[in-house]
Amino acid sequence: MNKLSLKNISKTYSNGVKAIEKVNLDISNGMFGLLGPNGAGKSSLMKTIAGLQRPDSGSILLNEVDIVADNDFVKKQLGFLPQDFGVYPKISAYSLLNHLATLKGLLDSSARKEQVLALLDKVNLYQQRNKDVYTFSGGMRQRFGIAQALLGNPQLIIVDEPTAGLDPEERNRFNNLLSEIGEDIVIILSTHLVEDVKNLCPNMAVMHKGKVIAQGKPSHFVSSLAGTVWKKTIDKKAKTEYEQHFNIISTTLVEGKLSIHVYAEERPDSHFEVLAPTLEDYYFYIMNQQKQVA
Repeated sequence: MNKLSLKNISKTYSNGVKAIEKVNLDISNGMFGLLGPNGAGKSSLMKTIAGLQRPDSGSILLNEVDIVADNDFVKKQLGFLPQDFGVYPKISAYSLLNHLATLKGLLDSSARKEQVLALLDKVNLYQQRNKDVYTFSGGMRQRFGIAQALLGNPQLIIVDEPTAGLDPEERNRFNNLLSEIGEDIVIILSTHLVEDVKNLCPNMAVMHKGKVIAQGKPSHFVSSLAGTVWKKTIDKKAKTEYEQHFNIISTTLVEGKLSIHVYAEERPDSHFEVLAPTLEDYYFYIMNQQKQVA
């Protein structure tokens, strides 16, 4: 069983921005979702865990080894798919992955070839192994990115906004791949898409302005709102009036009408119907709370 523990991690950049503030997380094998809007500090936290930047304070332990003090240890254990995974032009998938495997320390040529071909097969790119990576679709590039992250059999994989820009079919294929590889190692999925966390992650945390504002199981978050989320369809012009009287957590346009979800302990009025809450409702609810505090 692998375990990643973050204790009071903070990072302030030279321009004064507090990117990470006293983050505490315990993450073990399986998919862990780190959810939050753009600018919440997710990418900064991922870079810190990956050893690309040092925290100002706090400790990060991977299987009881302090990886802030021992940066080389995490490099040997880590697979990282950053938000912008650059690819080299005019190089085949096999040649690029083989080159990256060499850089990662896989020096035995026959063992390296075996792993490279096995990974290309695992991410369903074996048939395209001789094609230049720059010709790949967005989804194929992301699957190639997972292949390079899996080089060297890492115990910790970080994927940062992996499905942004993918069409629904490619996103589904990519998520299925993540789910398959996520049982025996730690995979941190950093995203602003609630749907990805809902579909993949048995445990999660929500970040806002550099802080972790909630952590736990998605199912527990959803059940905590049972009986408190209400729905009503209103005229778009009435939105401002409803905002003044009700705690609106989200709005959706449905056939030109505005469907509002409201948080309330009791039925707001006879025209509201109670809803079975979703993880999206919880996410909007907790984000709304942060705005009210601010």
